[in-house]
Amino acid sequence: MFCYQCEQTDRSNIDSGCASAKGMCGKDATTSDLQDLLIHGIEGIAQYAKRARALNVPDNAAGEFMLYGMFTTLTNVNFNATRFSTLLQEAALVRDRVKTGYITAALAAGQIPEELTGSAVWQPAADLEGLLKQAAEVGINAGLEVVGPDIIGLRSLVLYGLKGVCAYAHHAYALGRESATVYAGIEEALDFLSSAPTDVDALLNQSMALGTLNLEVMALLDEANTGSFGAQQPTQVLVTPTMGKAILVSGHDLGDLAALLEQTKDAGVNIYTHGEMLPAHAYPKLKAYPHLVGNYGGAWQDQQKEFSEFPGAILMTSNCIIEPQPQYRQRIFTAGPVGWPGVRHISDKNFTPLIQAAKASPGFKDNVIEKTITIGFGHDAVLSVADKVIAAVKSGAIRHFFLVGGCDGAASGRNYYTDFAEQAPQDTVIMTLGCAKYRFNQHDFGDIGGIPRLLDLGQCNDSYSAIKIATALAGAFECGVNELPLSLVISWFEQKAAAVLLTLLALGVRNIRLGPTLPAFLTPNLVQVMVDKFGLLPNTTAQADIEASLSRKAA
Repeated sequence: MFCYQCEQTDRSNIDSGCASAKGMCGKDATTSDLQDLLIHGIEGIAQYAKRARALNVPDNAAGEFMLYGMFTTLTNVNFNATRFSTLLQEAALVRDRVKTGYITAALAAGQIPEELTGSAVWQPAADLEGLLKQAAEVGINAGLEVVGPDIIGLRSLVLYGLKGVCAYAHHAYALGRESATVYAGIEEALDFLSSAPTDVDALLNQSMALGTLNLEVMALLDEANTGSFGAQQPTQVLVTPTMGKAILVSGHDLGDLAALLEQTKDAGVNIYTHGEMLPAHAYPKLKAYPHLVGNYGGAWQDQQKEFSEFPGAILMTSNCIIEPQPQYRQRIFTAGPVGWPGVRHISDKNFTPLIQAAKASPGFKDNVIEKTITIGFGHDAVLSVADKVIAAVKSGAIRHFFLVGGCDGAASGRNYYTDFAEQAPQDTVIMTLGCAKYRFNQHDFGDIGGIPRLLDLGQCNDSYSAIKIATALAGAFECGVNELPLSLVISWFEQKAAAVLLTLLALGVRNIRLGPTLPAFLTPNLVQVMVDKFGLLPNTTAQADIEASLSRKAA
């Protein structure tokens, strides 16, 4: 196997990357290789889908398969090799269906159908041994000796950004929102990758095109979340347990949570959020359920300890699972694209087994002294008080905004974000999103004239809120985003973050601080391109970066 798609990848060798029998995330070589082969199969679908769409015979069902398939290959999503063997066979069937549609449409239009090659003609081997032989020819490093590490790195930038785009689009699809334009952009990018591109400018241009596409996807997801559950509202959330039977819901899928809340409304079981599910408490239609009682635990990397101590059943939605421990393996369930060998999977939103497991578990025996935090500052909430925010900036009460957020992780050096938030001067406002906030979201930052100094915008899925707020402020002050008193301090871990970064770069946002380390797939040459072309800034120390942010001139 070889994989370097996330921040925790092995960096102990000169050529960074997980290349052993098991990756740093716990993914074994068989699963990793099958995931690479699935990407190859999905590229074949896209080759025909792009051409069919051009002939006005789009296959959106194939688009949905591509979103799901790509999502399963993100870090910490699906570790089940058997599931990937099945998906590979399904990919070939979907590809053949789209191919037939394309050929039929081409002939009807009086055209000679293109004879495509590569992934378009791939046929999955009948057994695992054969699939692994095929996978060895299409891995991330295929062609490295010929094209060199910079081209492989740029292809990886496109692929990993595209995985993030697909994941966000899948979230929107799960809530009933899809877009022909988004499908077309994804098909275009996959078709591009299937051509084994070697032109640096073309690869960079495709990266920026993906960033632009992801902005549309995030807007679609924002519409899906707010359209389904209402706009986020500032809300106090209990972060201490309540006596009673309990279910803990982690991941990002608000639709799964909504279905579970409905199925448990008379079951006598309290529901807790974990990790990226915390913002659910701010949506009116979700917080209307009184048994959505609070948030338990912190970010994903602490789940093994926290899940072991949680006295109820656990549901992992969308992503962020790490190897379930024996203490809770019999009471954890997966849903959506998530999978782990031997863990029960619920594919139809019938959560009866999960609820039964919760009732069979002891639950919390006692109440404890209550503690709350305040969340729910999505773009609707913040912009509803935009006049106060603008007045505070003009009066000098607010000197600067910091967006300190993104993914959390287990690597050392991430205390940088805690230090940054806690050392930010009292006349500054900290906006945050993603699970990195768990490092400081129980700290009392106070307020500035009634405006909280810590504004939690939501999940990483809510990155659109940060962009919309920044754009609105730039409009109010009649300047560009780069001229605002705003600094972005972004922590990254996996491929959704890659997609968001490409969006920010495509929008022309400069001076983004990215850490705790830079992606391993960016070679030194590519890092220099990012620094020169986009003003990307690696982290130094919290104090130095705060001082530099406050003293910098507009880009």
